[in-house]
Amino acid sequence: MEVFLGESPVAQAIASTMVEGFDKHYRIFRETSRRAKETFEAAEWQVQLDTVRERVQFYDDRVNETAKRLHDEFDADALDNSTWQQVKLHYIGMLINHRQPELAETFFNSVTTKILHRSYFNNHYIFARPAISTEFIDSYPPVYSSYYPQDSGLRATVRRIIEDFDWQLPFADIDGDVESIVRAALKHLGGRWPKMEVNCQIQVLYSAFYRNKTAYIIGKAVNGYQEYPFALAVRHNDSGRLFIDTLILDPWRISVLFSLSRAYFLVDMEVPSGYVQFLRSIIPNKPRSELYTMLGLGKQGKTMFFRDLVSHLRHSNDQFIIAPGIPGLVMLVFTMPSYPYVFKIIKDVFGSSKNMDRATVKRKYLMVKHVDRVGRMADTLEFSNAALPLSRFHPDLLAELNRLAPSSFDIEGDSVVIKHFYIERRMTPLNIHLEQSSDEELEAAVREYGNAIRELAIANIFPGDMLWKNFGVTRYGRVVFYDYDEIEYMTDMNFRRIPPAPHPEMEMASEPWYSTGPRDVFPEEFATFLLGAPRVRKAFLRHHRDLLQPKFWQDAQASIRRGYVEDFFPYPDELRFCNLFNDAPHAPSA
Repeated sequence: MEVFLGESPVAQAIASTMVEGFDKHYRIFRETSRRAKETFEAAEWQVQLDTVRERVQFYDDRVNETAKRLHDEFDADALDNSTWQQVKLHYIGMLINHRQPELAETFFNSVTTKILHRSYFNNHYIFARPAISTEFIDSYPPVYSSYYPQDSGLRATVRRIIEDFDWQLPFADIDGDVESIVRAALKHLGGRWPKMEVNCQIQVLYSAFYRNKTAYIIGKAVNGYQEYPFALAVRHNDSGRLFIDTLILDPWRISVLFSLSRAYFLVDMEVPSGYVQFLRSIIPNKPRSELYTMLGLGKQGKTMFFRDLVSHLRHSNDQFIIAPGIPGLVMLVFTMPSYPYVFKIIKDVFGSSKNMDRATVKRKYLMVKHVDRVGRMADTLEFSNAALPLSRFHPDLLAELNRLAPSSFDIEGDSVVIKHFYIERRMTPLNIHLEQSSDEELEAAVREYGNAIRELAIANIFPGDMLWKNFGVTRYGRVVFYDYDEIEYMTDMNFRRIPPAPHPEMEMASEPWYSTGPRDVFPEEFATFLLGAPRVRKAFLRHHRDLLQPKFWQDAQASIRRGYVEDFFPYPDELRFCNLFNDAPHAPSA
């Protein structure tokens, strides 16, 4: 179907209103990102955490605001098909020289789908496919800066790179930091510098990446046909001065920085597609959808993820099946063997032990986006009214959907329309991993499990249901929590010791002899449902016996209430310069 762009003042005015709505959103987004530099310099860690949490809502606020304008000013519901198609064409014209066209297209989709019926969700009315190229968009300031070590020497170049970020705090020992950087790079290269080729340069992304207590400088060295990605971690010492904590050189470790199990970055970007393109050049195995999400652009991440999913369905033939493992009491989980993600639908009726409703579950999953996941909670993508091919659903899965979640989907023609669901990266359930593990692997997994619980607690998250099946093991062996229907803030809980029984025989009774409130937690009870297997019990008690006592939990609560923000490192402790080199400047964490 062809639509020609004729004279349509209403269509043009609607398109202008939508561009204005997006531009307002991105202006606020950038202002928030710019302030990250100030909060980093001021060591206002709680303010930075609050900023990341509050920013999650910015996009929906502007979408709702723009949709209301279209209703109030243009009676958008009454517009005919031709007008809506012309709105899109006018909108495309307005994006020709835009610096964030891909984000603006997604914003258009978000606003339009609030107004139009789902039958209009195709490329005639929304951006099912991108219309504007994001290649070679001009940017000021530039996406990255280039430095040439042949001109002034490697050490002077590294120092200039650091100083060009113009932090207002002084470095404790910048010459010592530069020396540690050079030594770490030389060690990574096997103790020998390669010959500098004529094109030798160091490219550095213009804006720093702020998260938790760290600012990251991210770039790559180019020498001949070789490229060497790197990330520098800049932190505060106890005296409030800056220091370089480590140099990360392995691409897979840089990829871990962008793991969806961590908080989103604060980065000031005029052309976000340029940042994503640069990051893809150094961590090519990281999907663009995840990079956009980790840069705080979650809606763009969702758009690109769904386009990738549609492409995968087009180029594969296996079916969606019920996910292996112990079925959950709240979620029906399915997957596709060829696709590394799971799909989670809220059941219509929960298990008898779950005292909650659908709204509570949705609120808990939203909570995950508002907290620092500290590398221990899987992020989720939330979708509504998504159409997937009926032919790709295994009959057993369709039967389970009909039995457990009939209100959550419809069959329309040759599509299954799922009204609401979550998507997470697939992991090996920890209970399955433990069953298949050697003694050494089990020991490592149990230690990781306890560490995950500790770090979540310190970050003000109580998992609630700590069964092994609610945790997964990543490809890097890290244990991550992924079942959120019972999570709570640590500070909302009451951790108690079980009082002595008045009479010995009461300990054998089926009911407890002590009163309990809805927020009461008795850590001594954890052993009953967690440590039934002897091998697991032995490993757990060796490393995490204190988790079975109220004191650990009460101490964590006290620290949170004092306003202390804990350090969480997305890289191994042994890579920190204070541990890597005995003579490196001593720089303990603040």
